Amino acid sequence: MSENSSDIQLRVIPVTPLQQNCSMLWDTSTMEGVFVDPGGEPEKLKKAADELGVTIKEMWLTHGHLDHAGAAEDLRNELGAPVIGPHEEDLFWLEQIEASYAKYGMPGMGKDVVPDRYLVDGDVLKLGSTEFKVVHTPGHTPGHVVIYNQDLKIAFVGDVLFRGSIGRTDFPRGDHATLIRSIKEKLWPLGSDMRFIPGHGPASTFGQERADNPYVADRVTGAPPENTSGVM
Repeated sequence: MSENSSDIQLRVIPVTPLQQNCSMLWDTSTMEGVFVDPGGEPEKLKKAADELGVTIKEMWLTHGHLDHAGAAEDLRNELGAPVIGPHEEDLFWLEQIEASYAKYGMPGMGKDVVPDRYLVDGDVLKLGSTEFKVVHTPGHTPGHVVIYNQDLKIAFVGDVLFRGSIGRTDFPRGDHATLIRSIKEKLWPLGSDMRFIPGHGPASTFGQERADNPYVADRVTGAPPENTSGVM
């Protein structure tokens, strides 16, 4: 998948047997880019960047689970690109990536990582002259964040929200009520026409999910009706 929007281009690269969506964003004027959630297969990700002539300057993590952060340490060592995010409440997940992959029968698929910088609600990340904002969205994990750009109408939501579903909350320190509150209070105000790239599966819009997602549709949560012009 590849999209053009202003000077920013996007390609989504599924990685690992878990098929996590790693997003590669780059500024076409400088050819500098970032990986969002490099969950594994660092060689595959480096090859994708090399083929397009993109120099990876940073890696942005939405949360600390193995399939979203597993390649960050290797890529940092090889590319010299700092790891940014998630919120520090997810450090306990980042420190057990290797053990988690081994538990799932995939030893060596990822490495533990400590970020160069944590993110908090209201932070701003920059790619060239384009700013991406950060909202803290706990529930799936306590330190989960969502990274978005209002003008480009794109959000990277990790495992908070999916097309027709929401993130699991049965992992340690997950909480269903907190997740629903994060979606209603942090994501819905960004607008129904906001398109999002989830951690797994196809893209959608917040409007689509407000219309028919069985977990967070307005009719389920009691949220006030919103303009659904973003329905796909």
